[in-house]
Amino acid sequence: MSGGLFYMGVNNLLNVRILALTIGIIKANILIMKTTKYHLHALRQFFDRHKIATLDQLREALGSPARCTVFRKLAALQYLSSYSHRGKYYTLQLIAQFSEQGLWNFHSVWFSRFGNLLQTAQALVHRSPAGYTAAELKDMLQVKTKHALTQLVRDGRLQRETLDSVYVYFSAQKEVASQQIKARKALLQRSAASLMVCDPDRATDEAKALLVLFCSMLNEKQRRLYAGLESLKLGHGGDAHIASVLGMDPHTVAKGRRELMDVDLSACDRVRAPGAGRPSQEKKRRTS
Repeated sequence: MSGGLFYMGVNNLLNVRILALTIGIIKANILIMKTTKYHLHALRQFFDRHKIATLDQLREALGSPARCTVFRKLAALQYLSSYSHRGKYYTLQLIAQFSEQGLWNFHSVWFSRFGNLLQTAQALVHRSPAGYTAAELKDMLQVKTKHALTQLVRDGRLQRETLDSVYVYFSAQKEVASQQIKARKALLQRSAASLMVCDPDRATDEAKALLVLFCSMLNEKQRRLYAGLESLKLGHGGDAHIASVLGMDPHTVAKGRRELMDVDLSACDRVRAPGAGRPSQEKKRRTS
């Protein structure tokens, strides 16, 4: 009996220790769960206040955990890394307000719904109607793109053609690229002035300077008629668009357009008013 009581005491002691250990594990798990919730909540509050952050700023906000812990928390909140500034900034997808091109910036830091710079450049070129040059893509993305485009071509993710002595980048898909190349060639065939009028954002500085110079050489009526002609080319909404491009009143553009449509022109219209200019000189005859 004494031996049985001894073993019963040992078993009871072991059960007590196991129970204590189990309770300790449960408390530790509860603590871990509370800490996790606190981390996510703190992270979300930080982004609500600051919109973007570096990794060091996020570690400080979370109490300096390991890098892998920070990225695990970020993944749970669906984060984005910037394609500018070498990807050192982070934000959340629900914070970014993307443009039609899929881009968003905050304090000169740029993000893309497509991912990093390589992924963004590839997506934008593929979706473009006439491809992009490196300069055009740089203006859109606000970062240098030459090296990224070169790598994409080397990896077979884009293709490029030399048009008008400039590299133009097109989709890697042959059917898409064929349409883009056709559209780009048609674009290059248009005059500089027409390009400026129809699509000022794509026009070069030389095209804009030529148009300004051209209009400065016209008199008032010629400028009005030229504006009316360009408005007719554009169709609906042309008056307002041409007026904004040429710095004219929309009513003046509309008047020029109506004059052209009504053929209210005189082939012998004078630029100078009658009697203006240098007086004619008659050759004097010698008196005998």
